[in-house]
Amino acid sequence: MVRVDKSTWKANYFTKITQLFDEYSRCFIVGADNVGSRQMQEIRVALRGYAVVLMGKNTMMRKAIRGHLENIPALEKLLPHIVNNVGFVFTNDDLVDVRDKLLANKKKAPARPGAVAPCAVTIPAQNTGLGPEKTSFFQALQIPTKISRGTIEIVNDVQLMKEGDKVGASEATLLNMLNVSPFTYGLLVLQVYDQGTVFSPKVLDITNEDLSKTFQMGLSNVAALSLSIGYPTIVSIPHSVSNGFKRLLALAAVTDITFKEAETLKEYLADPSKFAAAVASAAPAPVAQAPKEEPKKEESEEESDEDLGMGLFD
Repeated sequence: MVRVDKSTWKANYFTKITQLFDEYSRCFIVGADNVGSRQMQEIRVALRGYAVVLMGKNTMMRKAIRGHLENIPALEKLLPHIVNNVGFVFTNDDLVDVRDKLLANKKKAPARPGAVAPCAVTIPAQNTGLGPEKTSFFQALQIPTKISRGTIEIVNDVQLMKEGDKVGASEATLLNMLNVSPFTYGLLVLQVYDQGTVFSPKVLDITNEDLSKTFQMGLSNVAALSLSIGYPTIVSIPHSVSNGFKRLLALAAVTDITFKEAETLKEYLADPSKFAAAVASAAPAPVAQAPKEEPKKEESEEESDEDLGMGLFD
């Protein structure tokens, strides 16, 4: 492949990024820390047919986006998020599906001194297989141990570091000695751009059930507030009508005033025995028991002979 000069390469890059923004209405801003070139190639292959990955220098990406604002003004919302080691993943497919494919491609990596722990690291109680000469090393890290069959055994589970902690040289050495690769690295979704809107990737985890519950909770709050301050709204009117009907029934129960809906109530109040009848009719019917079979009487020999119509010596 013939390498072009720097100016031509920049021009091609600007053309490519503007074409991608014209062709795709959605994209992810992804972080690429600790992602090697081989893993990046594997990610591109996994997303082939679903999305296009574009990396580059932040200055070039900002310059290309600013030059394309005349055509798509909403791209200006992306500029504050182009910081550190980031790139773009363009797609027109479902964002959740592409996100899942993107996050599925991760690789384990050993802990390196100076790296920031992306997750908490806990060393379980185990026999390390290391000789007693390493005891002082564990003591320096305040890890309780004992000698078991000539090797060092970690007595209790130990949290070596928390999420966001900086990996020290001692912690990295210990994890390497135990052949533990505690971290996994891959492209990390930082922001989502969808048709001019930029939002957090956590929004993609919201389901229809979550939206329904939130909407119902909001309606309940509005109805409660409207009833409390006496201000009618479309969500509080059914409750107001129901409460008003209950007051009318209560008034009809203690006065001679009546109306169609209160006739049944007055009838029951006039004859309280109907309450018991209504409760009895509403109760579940008892399960009918099968009639017990009467024990068969054993017939004597004489009765049997008489039934046959003959005597013993006939």
